[in-house]
Amino acid sequence: MMPPMIYDFIPVLLFFFAFKFYGIYAATVVGIVATLLQVIVTRWKKGIFDKQQLLTLIIFIIFGGMTLYFHNPIFVKWKPTILFWIFGSAFLLSHFFGKKPLIQRMLESVLESKQALPSHMIIPAVFWKKLNIAWGGFFIALGLTNILVAYYFSTDAWVNFKLYGTMGLLLLFSFIQAVWLSRYLSENK
Repeated sequence: MMPPMIYDFIPVLLFFFAFKFYGIYAATVVGIVATLLQVIVTRWKKGIFDKQQLLTLIIFIIFGGMTLYFHNPIFVKWKPTILFWIFGSAFLLSHFFGKKPLIQRMLESVLESKQALPSHMIIPAVFWKKLNIAWGGFFIALGLTNILVAYYFSTDAWVNFKLYGTMGLLLLFSFIQAVWLSRYLSENK
């Protein structure tokens, strides 16, 4: 089974390769189709729609469609920024809706399913709030970085950033989060 982070980056990889061989407009079509297929495959395998993938598809259809219709790549360049800002806002707004911050809901279910979170383990609420704010800020900053690269660098540089920069920053931030979380996992063994 493919790790979720790699699976989520398949449309990005296909977009990247299509851009390198055929240009931004072909890459936009490939990205939309790849994201649509990803939504269908996920629905077929899991029996449910993945909300994040559906959101990505809708935004890709809208902004990619505008890129194709107006023959202007700036619209598809805005797509990651819009997604990142939605994700960042969801993390930050989750402090006001629900009993737990979004990151706590996400990670507790993953850790429990992998039995990495013993039933007696207690992670302080303040930790979850700080981690949630960190993820919210990270996605807001990543969206800002994307749009700055989109406007101040070539389309080729933006596509490279979209693949290497975004993936690298997500991996780095996830690693930092894992290190920060590990102190609680090791204390509770």
